[in-house]
Amino acid sequence: MLGWRRLLLGLGVAAMLGLLQSTWCPMPTVPLVGRAMIVGLAALIGFGLFERWPARLPRWLARWVLQVWGVAMAVPLAALGLYLLDGPGSGMPWLDPDKCGFVAMALLGLLLGPWIAVAALFRQRDDAVRAQALAFELQRSELERRAADARLRLLQAQVEPHFLFNTLANVRELVEAGSPQASQVLDSLIVYLRAAVPRLQQAATTLGQEMELVRVYLEVMHMRMPDRLHFSLQAEQAALALRCPPMTLLTLVENAVRHGVDPSEEGGRIEVRACVREGRCRAEVVDTGIGLQASSRGLGTGLSTLRERLQLAFGGDAQVTLAGLEPHGVCAGVDFPAQAVVA
Repeated sequence: MLGWRRLLLGLGVAAMLGLLQSTWCPMPTVPLVGRAMIVGLAALIGFGLFERWPARLPRWLARWVLQVWGVAMAVPLAALGLYLLDGPGSGMPWLDPDKCGFVAMALLGLLLGPWIAVAALFRQRDDAVRAQALAFELQRSELERRAADARLRLLQAQVEPHFLFNTLANVRELVEAGSPQASQVLDSLIVYLRAAVPRLQQAATTLGQEMELVRVYLEVMHMRMPDRLHFSLQAEQAALALRCPPMTLLTLVENAVRHGVDPSEEGGRIEVRACVREGRCRAEVVDTGIGLQASSRGLGTGLSTLRERLQLAFGGDAQVTLAGLEPHGVCAGVDFPAQAVVA
């Protein structure tokens, strides 16, 4: 009812009115200002009292009317009370030359008090509207965040079977070909999947963890085609601890193996690089496979899903690029803000 801002404003206005009265009233300035502040305090109490009481009002009575009426009643009553505390004067208070403060306080209070109360009510209403708008904005942001999280989980759920089916298809090719390495590749793949699948459910991993999964995946693929696949991984130390959505690099590498190196008779080489420049992380997967035109690949399902996942994870501040190389090959890259993983 008497918040410090409201109290300072009310008492400040009352003190200014008391100083104004002192220019023509013979009463000493300090007592006059003190009385004006007491009257102002009474007006604040009347304003705040009817702000909360009664709890329920008739439909035909607005609370702001009751508050303004409370201020209009509190001012003259408080001024009259101060006059009576001074003891009997020479007559009625408005005829007593020594009590000029009562008349001035009552008139100024009745003229200015209700208007000040109305101004305070407008300010209060504006603050309430702004607070409500801020609450709506926060609620909308929270709903948008939840929707983005749900969409991200859905996209990751789509990546999971896509990834599993592709890796199992590679093993099937070995089995159908009667390769003696099929059993060894299958054992390595089981070990790999035990490490990789749980990370699909995580909201974010580090780039270092992604690089490790890529290394194991390429080792499995190298066992399938030892003479046709060669690879190297290079990452700056500063990039290894950065946040990276699950399956980001693995999607690019899998795409390079499946659509670039594997269809090529000569095979090819895959280079995975990651660096940090000016607050951003840049990771590239370069292959010397058959290239874009020969494979007719572009942003297919895997890369399109990856691009959308990165957009959701970094609020739209991420990119997926795909460019052909001469004489043949493809450079696929991702660019996103360099952010540490939040524990």
